[in-house]
Amino acid sequence: MVIYRFLSGDDDSAFCHKVTKALSEGWLLYGEPHYVFDPIAGKMRCGQAVTKEVSEQIYDPDKKLTEYV
Repeated sequence: MVIYRFLSGDDDSAFCHKVTKALSEGWLLYGEPHYVFDPIAGKMRCGQAVTKEVSEQIYDPDKKLTEYV
């Protein structure tokens, strides 16, 4: 099964670390990163989709995606 996450946050080093951590845990980049300006906060926001192939497990909507191995 392939699981999907969309990581988002301010366009800063913390976001880059979030994506790097996901990659180090076996997640793969999926598609292009997305950027949008938040006029209320006056900041750029970014997002990146990631996917991960997990061994034969049944999908459970109550399970955190980071708990799949």
